[in-house]
Amino acid sequence: MKDWDAVVAAGLALPGVEHGTSYGRPALKKRGRVIAGTTAPDQGSFVLHVDAEEKQILLDTDPERFWQTDHYVGWPAVLVRYGPDRDDRVALLLRRAWWDRATVAERKAAGDRP
Repeated sequence: MKDWDAVVAAGLALPGVEHGTSYGRPALKKRGRVIAGTTAPDQGSFVLHVDAEEKQILLDTDPERFWQTDHYVGWPAVLVRYGPDRDDRVALLLRRAWWDRATVAERKAAGDRP
């Protein structure tokens, strides 16, 4: 994702995702829960909610794109640097964050977790 606008476009394409805020900053939410937000400590990154196991894999396999500060250690979120490459991977992670916040009926309709 090259910038926040690209993240928003990908996120809003998912059912029930809405514009919202987190700590007074723009965010994407599903059922009131943050999927992604602009609360990263630098303007070249955004926050993406992921499960803990997946987070560690991202940090280990692509530390140039996925990172964290001490604040995010132990939290189910990773910082993602904007960039033109790997859009498919970030879009997949957005779909997973959506699925994790979806209703049971939405999950059934969508199928297995992406």
